[in-house]
Amino acid sequence: MISSLFRMSTFNFDLAPERRGTDSQKWQKYAGRDVLPLWVADMDFPSAPPILSALQARVDHGVFGYARPTPATVEAVVGAMQARYGWAVDPSWIVWLPGLVVGLNVTAQAFAAPGEEILTLLPVYPPFMSAPRNSGRVSTGVPFVLREGAWAIDWEALERAVTPRTRMFFLCNPHNPLSRVWRREELARLAEFCVRHDLVLCSDEIHCDLILDPALPHVPTAALSPEIAARTITLMAPSKTYNVPGLGTSLAIIPEAGLRSRFLRATAGIVAEVTCLGFTACEAAYRDGEPWRQELLAYLRGNRDYLLESVARELPGVRVEAPVEATYLLWMNVAELGLENPVAHFERHGVGLSDGAAFGAARGIYLRLNFGCPRATLVEAMRRMKAAVAAAPGRKG
Repeated sequence: MISSLFRMSTFNFDLAPERRGTDSQKWQKYAGRDVLPLWVADMDFPSAPPILSALQARVDHGVFGYARPTPATVEAVVGAMQARYGWAVDPSWIVWLPGLVVGLNVTAQAFAAPGEEILTLLPVYPPFMSAPRNSGRVSTGVPFVLREGAWAIDWEALERAVTPRTRMFFLCNPHNPLSRVWRREELARLAEFCVRHDLVLCSDEIHCDLILDPALPHVPTAALSPEIAARTITLMAPSKTYNVPGLGTSLAIIPEAGLRSRFLRATAGIVAEVTCLGFTACEAAYRDGEPWRQELLAYLRGNRDYLLESVARELPGVRVEAPVEATYLLWMNVAELGLENPVAHFERHGVGLSDGAAFGAARGIYLRLNFGCPRATLVEAMRRMKAAVAAAPGRKG
């Protein structure tokens, strides 16, 4: 039986389980302190009811041996890619992984040698920079530019960043932390760039099911053309959308057999297998989780709109510089507050945020806020952040 809490909270995102005192990394960080954790990218909502039911049934079976995906699990993934994005994925293209960060590290090792370079755009999810460095590769970042109220690629700077040692490009599509949905024409230009410079393209699309603007469809990078598919590794997972990151289930979609073989060789002996519970959750998410996902998107849009209005009205000196088109992440410029350590300042006022410097931004300028939580949590967070802003050096005198 699913617990009464889960029955009560089905499709009601205003209710959430208590996570204090549990194994949650998000909440353990501030154990014993009155700090609301709005930092790491997991949500405080229970997972979709079909996932909970499937997991309960799998637990009731009682045997948890080494697992392989069943045909039904693969069919759920392939069906979701076709239904949502018109992307026809051959089952043979799928390589299962115990996490997306694992995929970034494997990709770096498979397609670049020590000392060779991997390009990315900054700011970006920190493992985009650390994965190459973990194995002696070089991470080269090209900063975004803000043009007419939107984050844009600096194409001239990107061209200048290419050297004879450049082997790969890491793309975040949609982008974390900028919450940017890439348009088809932008992806096509980026694909042409990779073809012209003979770069392997790794496209992290873990947030693709969290597009908040219905007018902006997600375009899988590998679906642009056979030519770009032949040089693309796409990383996917149900984890962010369905709030199951702790089950460690991700996948790489690699259409080209040669790239897939190199990727698999790089995993040999070092990459753990996906668990039986991970496969169960993945199948249920992609096969039966769509009604819940649509309700989640509507709730997250409401959270986003509340935050944008509240920041503009209540937090002088804090700016959201571009539209929030996807994800449950808000990227805020706090430079006007004059804070030497913005994270510590907001923590002292009871809100735990992510430091923009970890994403490759200039220190003291940006913070990231996770709004994947009940609205009441955000209302209280805004009350505390208002006090933090009032106490900032830049707002005094």
